[in-house]
Amino acid sequence: MRAVIAEDSVLLRVGLVKVLEAVGYEVAAAVGDAEALLAAVEEHRPQVVVTDVRMPPGFTDEGVRAALLIRRQWPTIAVLLLSQYVEERYAADLLASNTSGVGYLLKERVANVDDFVDALQRVAAGGTALDPEVVAQLLVRRHRDPLERLTPRERDVLGLMAEGRSNTAIAESLVVSDSAVAKHINSIFTKLDLPTADDTHRRVLAVLRYLGEG
Repeated sequence: MRAVIAEDSVLLRVGLVKVLEAVGYEVAAAVGDAEALLAAVEEHRPQVVVTDVRMPPGFTDEGVRAALLIRRQWPTIAVLLLSQYVEERYAADLLASNTSGVGYLLKERVANVDDFVDALQRVAAGGTALDPEVVAQLLVRRHRDPLERLTPRERDVLGLMAEGRSNTAIAESLVVSDSAVAKHINSIFTKLDLPTADDTHRRVLAVLRYLGEG
């Protein structure tokens, strides 16, 4: 699988290259700013992009804007954003138009290689991966009906769903059975008044409702 990395810190950029190559990715380009990122994506058409949120020249939201442009022009390219701090607005912006193949992690997660690779693999496979700190802040800031109908355990399940975890991974995290997770998810669908549809679609709608986007 081909990847492009955009990170202005040389040390972190080199580290990301080594991590990705160690797990079998071909790193087609590793660049230090958003303009070079867009050029590299145009040239190499990778399957996945890993980019910093803030890059030269302004160190504001250059990486996010580049990521959104990539998603519009090449919607099949998966994008994983890395940020020094929790800026949940950027996660919501990235998820607003397309919820598949997107991720948002704090840079500190890169230090835990297994967790970082797990998140990257989920995003590259078309799933989502949201940093637990982002999810926690969204939960604190966006409590409102109908989310207030959920029990604490249902909130736990929905939070892990928002991180992009599968039912099995949720069950392992909460130390419950897969069937218990399925029951909680069905209850979440009911309490959030989600229309009858396939479970994958309702799962996306539930996460968007949780993030305050729907």
